[in-house]
Amino acid sequence: MPRPRSGRPSVLGRVSAVIARVPRGKVVTYGDAAAAAGFPHAARLAVRALHASDGLPWHRVVAAGGRIALSGEDGREQRLRLEMEGVEFRSGRVRMDRHRWAPPGPGGSVDRSRRSGPSGRRGRATVVGRRSARNIATNRGSSRRRSKDTS
Repeated sequence: MPRPRSGRPSVLGRVSAVIARVPRGKVVTYGDAAAAAGFPHAARLAVRALHASDGLPWHRVVAAGGRIALSGEDGREQRLRLEMEGVEFRSGRVRMDRHRWAPPGPGGSVDRSRRSGPSGRRGRATVVGRRSARNIATNRGSSRRRSKDTS
């Protein structure tokens, strides 16, 4: 793992170390690898680490949802290598329920508990038509609506 002059592992070195630990027959997403290295929401760091390092099991890193992000011959080679390790596919995607590897993060594991709802985002109002649910609840007694009712 490359180390800068300060003695600490480099950013790409930390992500590379996570990717190097992915066991045979398992896959990790770009985002999970970056989050386990201490950089949540930085999936592109995993891509940069794969480009910068030789000897990493690059075929065990897939996009979100188990999608193979590489195109053409590289994508076909990645799928072939994964199938040779026993990884199963459904509708062109890796069966993440069976083959996802959850690497331990800096605090012990990848934290997925903060996500809520189907989109995984907290604090966002659900959109109903053009108005959000939060706006509908706040404007229930608005004067505009009352004026229509009284006419």
